[in-house]
Amino acid sequence: MIKIENVSFQYKGTDTKVLDNLNLEIREGEIIAIVGKNGCGKSTLGKLIAGILKLKQGIITIDELDIKNKKNEQQIRDKIGIVFQNPENQIVFNNIKDEISFALKGINQEEIDNRIQNALKKVDMLQVKEQDLYNLSLGQKQRVIIAEVLAKNPKYIILDEPTTMIDSLGKEKIYQIIQNLKKQGYTLICITNLADEILLADRTFILEAGKLVTEIKKGELVDKAGEIVKHQIKLPTLLEILCKLNKKGKKIELEEYTVDELIKKI
Repeated sequence: MIKIENVSFQYKGTDTKVLDNLNLEIREGEIIAIVGKNGCGKSTLGKLIAGILKLKQGIITIDELDIKNKKNEQQIRDKIGIVFQNPENQIVFNNIKDEISFALKGINQEEIDNRIQNALKKVDMLQVKEQDLYNLSLGQKQRVIIAEVLAKNPKYIILDEPTTMIDSLGKEKIYQIIQNLKKQGYTLICITNLADEILLADRTFILEAGKLVTEIKKGELVDKAGEIVKHQIKLPTLLEILCKLNKKGKKIELEEYTVDELIKKI
C-alpha cells in the first residue's frame, strides 16, 4: 500500500503550493486514476511517489517504508517504476535489448535475457525485439519503455499521461496492457487528462489546486458523473451514453466499462 499523509509541495522560487495537505491511499492490485486540470499537482504527486522530487512536507510510505529515510531508497526504487508521456525522452539506446538491459545492471546475462523476453511478451512486443527503436511508431516505443520498467520487476507502476502523444490504436493497445497488468497483480497509478482512462480505474481521484476534492469508485461513475463535469473534466463517451440511458430509466451496470460489454448488456 502507498499512503500519502498531509503532503504539501511547492517549487523553489514560487509562493503557491502545488500540493496542499494531500491525503490518500493506494491499495495493492488496483488501478488508480489521478485527474484534474493542468497545474493541479497530479504529475508532481507521481514524481514525489517515485522519488524524482524530494518530499519535505508530509509523509509518503511505500509498503510502510518512509521515502524520507535514506536507508529505504533502494528498496523503494525497486518497488516503483514510472513511465512518462513522451517515450523518446526516456530512450537512451536505439537497440531494444540494449535499452531494456540498461536498467538491469548487476544481474547475470541469463537473467537479463529472461527478463527482457518476459517484459516484451507482456507488452506484445516480442516480435520486434531484434529491431531498432527508430523503426518503431511512438506507441510501440511507449510499449518498449513500459517493458523496460517491467523488466525491473516493480510492484507499483506510475503512468504519467502515457497515451497523450499516441494515436487511437496505440492508446487502445496500452489500455489493454494496463488491464492485463492489473490481472497479473501489479498496482497501476494513471495520471491523466484523458477521459477514457477514467474507465480503466477502480477509483478515480480528482485534484484541484493541489487538494483532493473527490474520490469516485468505478461503480459510482454514472451516479457521480456530475462531479466529474463540475471539475471541468470531460466525460468518457461511454459514460455519457450510460448517463443518458440512466435518465431514461435504463440503468445498466457494467464491470469492465467497455463498448463490447455495453453492447452485450443492451
